[in-house]
Amino acid sequence: MQIKSWILTAAIPVIISACGGGSAREGKGDLSDKKAKLEQLKKQHDELNQQITNLQEEINRLDPLAATGNARLVTVSPLSTQEFNHFIELQGKVDAEDIAYVTPRGGAMQAGQVKAIYVKEGSYVKKGQLLLKLDDGLIRKQIEGIQTQLNFAKDIYQRQQNLWKENIGTEVQLLTAKTNVESLEKQLGTVKEQLDFTNVYAEMSGIADEVNIRVGEIFTGAPPMDIRIVNTSNMKIMANIPENYITRVHKGTPVQVIIPDAGNRVINSTVSLISQTIDPSTRGFVVEAKLSNTGGLKPNQVAIMKILDYSVPKTIVVPLNTIQSDEKGRYVFVMEKKGNRSVAVKRPVVTGESFGDGIEIKSGLQEGEQLVTQGYQNLYEGQSIAAEEK
Repeated sequence: MQIKSWILTAAIPVIISACGGGSAREGKGDLSDKKAKLEQLKKQHDELNQQITNLQEEINRLDPLAATGNARLVTVSPLSTQEFNHFIELQGKVDAEDIAYVTPRGGAMQAGQVKAIYVKEGSYVKKGQLLLKLDDGLIRKQIEGIQTQLNFAKDIYQRQQNLWKENIGTEVQLLTAKTNVESLEKQLGTVKEQLDFTNVYAEMSGIADEVNIRVGEIFTGAPPMDIRIVNTSNMKIMANIPENYITRVHKGTPVQVIIPDAGNRVINSTVSLISQTIDPSTRGFVVEAKLSNTGGLKPNQVAIMKILDYSVPKTIVVPLNTIQSDEKGRYVFVMEKKGNRSVAVKRPVVTGESFGDGIEIKSGLQEGEQLVTQGYQNLYEGQSIAAEEK
C-alpha cells in the first residue's frame, strides 16, 4: 500500500501540471487541443492504474500473508444448471361451473303467486325435483271452460258424422265441426301445459344456495333472483389477464392455483378457456381453469392463479440481487484463483426472464463457477477476497 501511495503522490504533480500549467493556453486553444489533452490525461490515468495493479500483484506474490490479510470477506455459491419457470401471477376468484337461477318455465308471462315451497335454503336438490307450487286457480277455470266447449264440439261433430252417413247435411258442415274439435283440443293442450308451468322444478342437481321467496309472494324470476342452485362438484378459477400476455397464454397452458384461506393449498390445472375479446375498461381478457380437486372450495373465494408462460428445462439461475449494472450492461462477480490467492472477477452476463428472487442467465456464466452472493457491493476487478461457501 506504501508503493501505491508513492505512485499516486508522484502522479499528482504530473496531473496538476498537465491540467494547470496549460490552463491559460487551453483558454486560447481550440477544441482539438482540449480533446488531445483529455486523451493524454486518460492515457496517464490508465498507465498509473496498470502500475498500481502490477505492483499490488508483485506484493501479493512476495508476501502472501499480506494479500490474505487485506482480502475482503465474501460468500460464494457454486453455479449449477436447473429448471427455470416463469409464471404470470394474478388474483382470481373461484366459481362453480354450474349455477342455475330458477325462473318460471314459461317466462315472465307465467309468473304467479307462490302457494307452496318445497325447498329450504342450504338443502340438496335433485334435477327435476319440485321446488315451488304457484297459484293455478285461474288456469284450472280456463281448463274447465275449454273442456266444456270441447265436449259440446265433439257432440256436434258426432251428430254431423251421423247425418253425413245418411246423406243429410253438407260436407262443409262436417268439416267445420271437425275443425272446431281439433282447435279446442289444441287450446286445451296449451292451457294444460300452462298448468304444468305452475310447478317449478330444479333444472339441475346441487345446493339451494339462495331461497329468497315466501308463500304469498309473486314469483317472477326477474332480478334479484329468488332461488339459486349451485353445483360445487365442478369448480373453476377465473382471472383477468393484461392484454400484453395474449400471445403467451394458450388453451392447455399449465396453471397452479393457490388457495390462501386453505393454508395455501395448491391445485394443479390447465387453461380451459380464453375469452376472445379484450375488455375495453380493463384492457385485459378472461382466462378460466377447471378445478378437479374441489373439497371445501366456495364460489367467489379468492385464489392466486399462476400461469406458466415460460419454461427452460436446464439453465443457470442466480439470485436477482447479485445482478449489477454499469454503462456497459449487466454483470456479476465470480471468484477465481490467481496464484495463491482468490480474486473477484467482473463477469458481464446476458439475462433472461426473472421470477421471484431468481433470474435466468442466458450467457456469461458456466456451471461450476463460484458466484459471489454476499459482499459483492463495491467489489472491483482483481480485488483479493476470502470466501466462505454457502
